[in-house]
Amino acid sequence: MSTDTTASVSTHILDTSIGRPAEGVAVSLSARDGSGGEWTALGGSATDADGRCKDLPALPEGTTHVRLDFETGPYFAKKQAEAQQDAPANRDSGAFFPEVAITFAVVPGEHYHVPLLLNPFGYSVYRGS
Repeated sequence: MSTDTTASVSTHILDTSIGRPAEGVAVSLSARDGSGGEWTALGGSATDADGRCKDLPALPEGTTHVRLDFETGPYFAKKQAEAQQDAPANRDSGAFFPEVAITFAVVPGEHYHVPLLLNPFGYSVYRGS
């Protein structure tokens, strides 16, 4: 929840290769004050069955930049293992993007919802509502 002196962040992930939410992706949140400041790890969460992180930590007062780190490699490894059970194939080992880091600027009093649209060979983000 944002206040007059802080911003707030939420996210969700849609796996566009299957048209479903990406469940079980670890997400960590970091913040800094100023573009040259040091990143402070605030904690993390994992996406639920709806692809959402509902319990990301609050941002400290003075935060100007936020980074969301998505650990996508284990998610795709699990999907690949499930697919190979049904139809063994010669596939790449590991994900092309084993992690995705999204950095964005924030201002106090605003809420930032940043969805990640993900597939094995690409991703896109945007400021949602």
